[in-house]
Amino acid sequence: MTIPTAADASRRQRLRSIFGGSVGNLVEWYDWYTYSAFAIYFAHAFFPEGNQTAQLLNVAAIFAVGFLVRPIGGWVLGRYADRHGRKAALTLSVILMCAGSLLIALTPGYATIGIAAPLVLVIARVLQGFSVGGEYGTSATYMSEIAAREHRGFYSGVLYVTLVMGQLLALAVLLLLQFVFLSPEQLDAWGWRIPFFIGAAAALVALWLRRNLAETESFTKSRARNSEAGDLRLLLRYPREALTVIGLTMGGTLFFYVFTNYMQKFLVNTVGLSKGESTLVSAGSLFLFMVLQPLMGALSDRVGRRPMLVTFGILALFATLPLLTALERAQDAWTAFSLVMTGLFISSMYSSISAVVKAELFPVEIRALGVGLPYAIAVSLFGGTAEYIALWFKSIGHEALFYWYVTGCVFVSLLVYATMSDTQKTSKI
Repeated sequence: MTIPTAADASRRQRLRSIFGGSVGNLVEWYDWYTYSAFAIYFAHAFFPEGNQTAQLLNVAAIFAVGFLVRPIGGWVLGRYADRHGRKAALTLSVILMCAGSLLIALTPGYATIGIAAPLVLVIARVLQGFSVGGEYGTSATYMSEIAAREHRGFYSGVLYVTLVMGQLLALAVLLLLQFVFLSPEQLDAWGWRIPFFIGAAAALVALWLRRNLAETESFTKSRARNSEAGDLRLLLRYPREALTVIGLTMGGTLFFYVFTNYMQKFLVNTVGLSKGESTLVSAGSLFLFMVLQPLMGALSDRVGRRPMLVTFGILALFATLPLLTALERAQDAWTAFSLVMTGLFISSMYSSISAVVKAELFPVEIRALGVGLPYAIAVSLFGGTAEYIALWFKSIGHEALFYWYVTGCVFVSLLVYATMSDTQKTSKI
């Protein structure tokens, strides 16, 4: 009989921690993406009657508000994680996400409570934005610290698997409601509330899992050594690293959000696919995108982080305009799927390693804040406003200008990728 060694026990503990952190992350992102996935169904419930683009603009504006709160969440929860532990911050973030989902599920519509309906929707989205603002930096820090050095890229990809799976599960729930359980009339009237109830219940499961996480060894060793841990003044001693996070995120997150969050609306509102077809295209392409994440992350463990980012930047720079223009003219769902999948394949070279690249830039005492706050600022400015800017350009009859806007942001990020060091070689973890 083989006697388990200390190394075996340590490996099992690491895998349990990675699983626990990943499942919690999945639930958080399911709750976050459910808003976007079901927007085409609940937009009419929270706002006065109007055309579809106007209602979606209102929903997208509140979507952007959630993003604008993310820097505050990244700051507060990042500081909390660096001072009190990654486990404590991850637990708090999932509680806030649960509260936000429950509010959306329970709020009566505009016809019942008038202006209070969109106001409560804003409050709920603020809670969710605060939660997810701290979630990313803390999760990226936790996964990077808990994983073995030679496999950090792979586990960074696993982290994005849970992020994408959250979006995919939101779409799966939508498909089941659309094609199996509810009629279109039922889904429009009240069925859109169901996924938010599911999200709130799942968050309670995630809370239980996170209460049993192991704290990272890096944090445990540094906890007593640095009284400035998590202090914003300490982060200001790393201006190059913070600006690098903003710069590398700018184009990457915008490109990602175009082909994930915004794409479902784009396929309905611009391409002309039905709601069901757009959901199927989004779900199918996201599934393959999810599978790519750990593969691309593992590739970065072999070739380095910087070559992956530079490749993404070059491909995205030259592909954005032709891909979105071709999508505009797509005649069927299969053509749309092929074009969306091409965009997501390019995005995977960034998304799979973005978490570990940021974490490797900062020392342990400022890592969660260093990743979370600059990332949240960049995502709020460029990811959170993507839908609103796209829909605004469409509303004034110049949708193609949005494609150039995405291309310009990718170009700025490419300059950062080309001039930064390879964090795999210079890692501070």
